[in-house]
Amino acid sequence: MEMYEKIRQEIEQAYYQQNFSNDGQRFIAWYLRNVHLRDQNQAKYDTTDGKDDKQIDAVVIDDDNSIVYIVQGKFIGADKVDAEPLREVLSSWLQLKDPVKLQEGANERLKPRLGEISTALDEDYTIVFELITTANLTGAAMADLKVFQEQLAKDEDLYASLHLIDNEELKRRYDVALEHEIPRISHSITLEKGKYLSCEIAETHMVLAAIPLKDCIKFPGIKDGSLFRKNVRQFMGLSNRVNKEIKSTIYSGKCKDFFFYHNGITAICDKMELNDSVLTLRGLCVVNGCQSLNTLLACSEKIKELEGTYMLFRFYEIPQRDRTDKISISTNLQSAVKPRDLRSNDKRVLNLKRLFEQRYPNGYFVTKRGEESPPDKDKKYVVDLVSLGKWLISWHSQRPNIAYSETKIFDKYFEQLFRREYEPENIQALNFWMQEIMNGWIPANPFGLNESLLAMKAYAPYHVLYAISQFSAIPSNQSDRVPYPKVTYQRAKEKNIVEQIVKMAASCVNVAIETAANEQISSGRIFSPQNWIKTKTCLSGIKTAVTTQLMMLHTFPGGKELRENLIVPKEVFEYRWEAD
Repeated sequence: MEMYEKIRQEIEQAYYQQNFSNDGQRFIAWYLRNVHLRDQNQAKYDTTDGKDDKQIDAVVIDDDNSIVYIVQGKFIGADKVDAEPLREVLSSWLQLKDPVKLQEGANERLKPRLGEISTALDEDYTIVFELITTANLTGAAMADLKVFQEQLAKDEDLYASLHLIDNEELKRRYDVALEHEIPRISHSITLEKGKYLSCEIAETHMVLAAIPLKDCIKFPGIKDGSLFRKNVRQFMGLSNRVNKEIKSTIYSGKCKDFFFYHNGITAICDKMELNDSVLTLRGLCVVNGCQSLNTLLACSEKIKELEGTYMLFRFYEIPQRDRTDKISISTNLQSAVKPRDLRSNDKRVLNLKRLFEQRYPNGYFVTKRGEESPPDKDKKYVVDLVSLGKWLISWHSQRPNIAYSETKIFDKYFEQLFRREYEPENIQALNFWMQEIMNGWIPANPFGLNESLLAMKAYAPYHVLYAISQFSAIPSNQSDRVPYPKVTYQRAKEKNIVEQIVKMAASCVNVAIETAANEQISSGRIFSPQNWIKTKTCLSGIKTAVTTQLMMLHTFPGGKELRENLIVPKEVFEYRWEAD
């Protein structure tokens, strides 16, 4: 009831009252904003609740982790809720198996999202159903939850998992989201006598223990990923081959042999104490076991029934960060690790970091996920490796439609993007351009972007960066080549037209998406903004809009001078870096 009253008060705010028609929708939007950390525009775009919502209240597509979240919510003041919302989740799962039929009867907010879900599934995204409620399930409903989780686990067509976020879990997630940094996890577990060993190796305190599977899913931080903050990768979904085998063993008659089939979990902590079989862990982090623990959690109701089924845990007391990172990488080499997981230590990346920080002593080049720049560094000169990859593919490869996908950038196209020494001045110029661009993705909407673009903060800014490159290439008669970012930014700054160029570029992306939407709708087809922005078709639309705006400059006072100021020498152009 505590969370119910808190949420009920918070959804009285103007944003929720003005944008959503009932408390059920407002609850969903509150969850998206406060737990998934979506901004105002994203939360509004993600919410699909209403007539003909097909039991899908919201859709969140997480491209960074390749997950599609299907959210169903029940905002009630009662203490208990029956199995009705579970049956609604089951209904949405069954309907997703026939997306064409589902789309035909869906409401206008859900229709484009279904197209986006289909595209995501084609790229091997995992589906996670989230049932959120301010109440707790009845005993009968909990039994149904176990059955539904088992049905999902056995489905080979649509790999998905179901997570219950009841009153207690909702409060925990909310508290975690309030913290600006990843929380420092502490946990205590009672070990079974005769099933653990405590010793010291290489001056390091270590505990080896066989832990029941039902205790494994009690570790905090599995659901939100905070337990794996030092892991080289996050959950890869139930469709992953190894995870499928784990799931299969759990539901088989040989589940008691799980201990022998599994390589075990490696966990590191800052401080570890063992007293009378009670192991207390502080600063806990699992560096190898993210896939296993998430798969166990997806089968939680079955796991709770298992007796005599164990998993091997290796607990190490290691406060040194560099040693922890080395162990994280080494232990994960026992199974396939994609290149993007290890790029932070690639010699080309380290060389970029060295050159950048030598050129800008007040700056910092972040190479590792979760790493933060020192407090004495100028935030305007802080660059993140992942962001740089997205900038390079948008500017030099002229493919902003791929920028959303870290997998493609750091797997498929890494060699094309990072094979050369790249001048620090170009890196910082891209950084400056993106800082100006991101000034438009705020509630005030200074660029006058339409609602769809505002909601696509993870996609659209890179298309604006692409448009900026075109504002130099086209008037310089180099439309088939790409200018150096440092030259375009220096020129724009000298002429005091940086802000003007960014606004024009944003306007062109706006025109392109609205033109595409009108063409689709007029022909009776469904327009999906996220699918459009991921295609090369959108690039021609943006380029056409840039060309048109440049032609129209002659009709405005000062327009001819502005066009001349956009021109840069042909010597600073090069052919685009291939990325497809």
